[in-house]
Amino acid sequence: MRSWSVIIILAVSQFVMVLDSTVMNVSISVVAADLGTSITGMQAAITFYALTMAAFMLTGGKLGDLMGRVRAFKIGAVIYGIGSLTTALSPNLAVLMVGWSLVEGLGAVLVIPAIASLAAINYTGKARVAAFSILGAVTGLAAAVGPLLGGLMTTYASWRYVFVAETVVMVIVLFAAGLIHDVERDRDVRIDPVSVLASAGGLSLIVYGVLQSKTWGWLKPQHPPEINGSEIAPLGVSPVAYLLLLGVVVLWLFVDRQRALASSGRQPLLRVELLRIPALRSGLGGFLAQYFAIAALFFVVPVYLQTMLGRDALQTGVKILPLSVGLALFSVLGSWLTARRSARFIARGGQLTMAVGVLFVIAGVGVDLRSMTFAIGMFVVGAGFGLLASQLGNVNMSAVGEKDTSEVGGLQGTFQNLGSSFGTAVAGSVFLLLLSSGFVSAVDDTDSLPASEQQQIVSTVDDSGVPIISADQARTTVLDTGGSEASAQAVSDAYADAQIAAIQQALFIVFVLLVLALLFSRHLPNRIVAHTDTDTDTEEKT
Repeated sequence: MRSWSVIIILAVSQFVMVLDSTVMNVSISVVAADLGTSITGMQAAITFYALTMAAFMLTGGKLGDLMGRVRAFKIGAVIYGIGSLTTALSPNLAVLMVGWSLVEGLGAVLVIPAIASLAAINYTGKARVAAFSILGAVTGLAAAVGPLLGGLMTTYASWRYVFVAETVVMVIVLFAAGLIHDVERDRDVRIDPVSVLASAGGLSLIVYGVLQSKTWGWLKPQHPPEINGSEIAPLGVSPVAYLLLLGVVVLWLFVDRQRALASSGRQPLLRVELLRIPALRSGLGGFLAQYFAIAALFFVVPVYLQTMLGRDALQTGVKILPLSVGLALFSVLGSWLTARRSARFIARGGQLTMAVGVLFVIAGVGVDLRSMTFAIGMFVVGAGFGLLASQLGNVNMSAVGEKDTSEVGGLQGTFQNLGSSFGTAVAGSVFLLLLSSGFVSAVDDTDSLPASEQQQIVSTVDDSGVPIISADQARTTVLDTGGSEASAQAVSDAYADAQIAAIQQALFIVFVLLVLALLFSRHLPNRIVAHTDTDTDTEEKT
C-alpha cells in the first residue's frame, strides 16, 4: 500500500507544480485587465516565476540534503501554499509577482528536487523506472490539462479559484507526506552563499536583459531607461548588451568558484564534474529545449489569440487543445514504450516530433489560426513533448548514484525552468518587438497615407513606445491621428500581415533550438540502468 501511496503523493505534487505554469498563460489578457497591468507586465511575471525556480533550484536540492528530503518537501509545500493563496488574493501586479513569481517559486525549489530524489529513494530497479515514467506522464497530463482548465475557470468563474485549489491540494499533500520514506540527512552538507548569489545573479541578469530587449533594443538603443531625463545607453549601446555580457561573466565566475571549492576540499553548490556524464548532459539539454519550446508556444499563441484577435480564455484553451490531447496521449504511450524500446529511441523521436510539429504550426499560422495544418502541428508538438516527458526524468536520475539524486533533481529543475524562462523571454520578446515594429512598418509602407500623417503617427508612438495592439486598434489609431478611412484600412491590413510574420519568426527560433537539441542528444542511453555511486564516480572520470 505504501508503494502506491508514495508515488501518488509525489505525482499530485508534480501535477500542481506543472499546472501552475500553464494555467496562467491562457488567462493572460483577463489577468492583466483584472490587475490593471499590460501584456508585457504579465510576460515579466511569467518569466520571473520560472526564473526564481531556475535561479534557486540547485540551492533547494542542497537544502533537501541538509535538512532531509521529506522535511524540505513539507516546508516547500507550506511556502508554496502561502504563495498560491497570496496569488489568489492579489489586487495588483506587484502582489501577484510577490505571491506567484517569488513565494510560489521559492516553495517549488524545495518541492521539485525533493520529488525527484524521493522517487529515487523509495523505488529501485523496475519500480524506479515505473515511478519516473508515472511522474513523466503526470507532467505531460498537467501541461495538457492546464490550458483548458485555466480557460474554463477564467471564462465561467475566475482564474483566482485555480490558486485557491492549489492551496487546498498542498495542505492535503502536507499531511500525507508522513507516508514517504526518507534516508538519513547529510549533516556535512554546506551551502556556499557566494555561489548562491553568483548563480542567481548571473541567470537573472541574462533573463532580465532578454526580457527588456523588446523595449530597450538588443544593441541599438530603442527606448532605454532614463535618469533625470538622460538616456542610459553607454557608448551608444543598449543596456541589454551590457546585462547579457555581465550575466555571462558572473556565471563564468560561478563555475570557476565551484571548481575552486571542490579543489580545496569544500562543498560546491554544483559539482561541475556531473556535467561530464554524457547521458546526464544530453538529458538536461533535452529538458531545456522542450520547456523552451512549450513556454514559447504557451506565451506567443495566447497573446496572439487574445490581444490580436480578441478571443477569450476558453477559446484560447480550445485552440491549444490539440497540443494538450497529443501531450496526454503520448505521455502515456511513452511510459508504456519504456519497457519495449530504448530511452534514446523514444526521447530522440520526441525531439524530432516536436521539431516537425513546430514547422507545421508555422506553416499553419493564418489570420484566425483556424487551419487544419495549425491544429495538426499543435497535436504533433504535444505528442513530441509527451514522449520526452515520459523519458528524460528517468534518464537524468539513473545517470547518477543515490547520493547525487538531490543535486541532479535540482539541476533538472534548473534546466527545466531556465528553458521556460528563456522561452517566454526570448520568443516572447522577439514576438512583441516584431509586433511593435510591424505597426510602424505598416504605416511607412502605406502609400495612400500622406507623408505628414505618417510622420505624425510614428512620432506619436515613438514618444510612448509602440503599443501591443490588434489590427482594428491600428485602424483606430490612424483615424484618431487624422488619417482617412482608406488609409486606416490599408494600415490595418498591412499590420495584420505583419502580425502573422511576427508569430512565424518567433516560432522559427523554437524550431532552431529543437533541431540543435536533437543534434546534441546522441548520448542519451539505449538502456536505463540504476547506477551505484561507484558507477557514477567511474563515469565522471571518463
